[in-house]
Amino acid sequence: MPLYAYKGIGASGKTVSGVRDADSPKGLRQAMRKDGVVVTQVDLSKGGKKQTRAKGLSREVEFGEVLKSIKKTDVAAFTRQLSTLLKAGIPLAEALGALFDQAEKVRLKRVLGEVKSAVNEGASLADSLGKHPRVFDGLFISMVRAGETAGNLDEVLVRLADFMESAQKLRGKVKGAMVYPIIMVIVAVTVLSILMIAVVPQITATFATQGRALPLKTQFLVWLSHVMGAYWYMWLVAIAAMIFGLRAWSRSPGGRPRWHSFVLRSWLFGPLVRQVAVARFCRTLGTMLESGVPMLRSLEVAKEVLGNAILVKAVEAARAGVTEGESLAGMLRRSGHFPATVTHMMAVGERSGTLESMLIRVADAHEQEIEMRLQRLTALLEPLMIMFMGVAVGFVVFAILEPLMDMSQMVR
Repeated sequence: MPLYAYKGIGASGKTVSGVRDADSPKGLRQAMRKDGVVVTQVDLSKGGKKQTRAKGLSREVEFGEVLKSIKKTDVAAFTRQLSTLLKAGIPLAEALGALFDQAEKVRLKRVLGEVKSAVNEGASLADSLGKHPRVFDGLFISMVRAGETAGNLDEVLVRLADFMESAQKLRGKVKGAMVYPIIMVIVAVTVLSILMIAVVPQITATFATQGRALPLKTQFLVWLSHVMGAYWYMWLVAIAAMIFGLRAWSRSPGGRPRWHSFVLRSWLFGPLVRQVAVARFCRTLGTMLESGVPMLRSLEVAKEVLGNAILVKAVEAARAGVTEGESLAGMLRRSGHFPATVTHMMAVGERSGTLESMLIRVADAHEQEIEMRLQRLTALLEPLMIMFMGVAVGFVVFAILEPLMDMSQMVR
């Protein structure tokens, strides 16, 4: 195994160097990255034997890596590493080259290579990143451009990395809270389907030989079991058509506002959806303003993270009011879609000149409340699902037991 002499930047931002054995330069970079070191230079040490590279596809690149997409966590890690290198005084082009060399995913490596080439040709980092909108969104590019203009790109990248990690954490909490109810629904539907299609017909087949009129609920159970068993494929088609139809309608220009308005008014999920959207909006707006992005541009980008047409319309109206000299907090308060506590704290921030920090505080407070609300929602959905299962199974049991009891009385 060859020996390599390396230089890099440690987690504390200090320059480190040394000699270490590895299969290849990429293997060395991966091993050092696990130790918190970003390698900037690798040379074959004296006495080490250089390995030959495979022709065609490199041995370091597997076919499966090509299929891996670039996740937000990958972009956040790249952002934090780039800020660490810039803080250590390494030039931008050299820092991009180091991150390009240690990138594991083929797609990310290709994007970083194009960004590095554009920067070497004299383009700004924001313009170079802007050529890849699927990887770097408008928020990312606007903040990078503001950092380049103000000369504090390293600090802006740190804020940007913190923002992306916080957003991913919030998204993970929401998704994690929804896993259990979804699993419960799938299990309930599966159990009831098996019960109605496979079990009930075998039990109710004995009733047909008695020649007696069955109770109304038993007749309904027999009919429902027959329909589900004989036309199960039609049920699947109908459910799939309903899901795709609702999805298409909720994304259409006419249906989207109505669907989003219905979601906000729903008593179970409405408050949670509103709170998540407001927290994301406040954190995005506060982070952009702290990085030096102008207010109007910040509002234009921050509205995109709301994910609700009704709230987006309210922010657009507020942006138009700010253009005419109105207060942002006052405009959002008039819309009636933002909580009074949020607009009050924003008004205090505007008067004291600390709107950026106040927005971050609002986001922090809302995220803590979202976590508690998710816990309460999960605790509420669990007994509701159990109650639904109990009622459904109880109906089937009583619909079958009643004629069986009548038959036993006849035998007596």
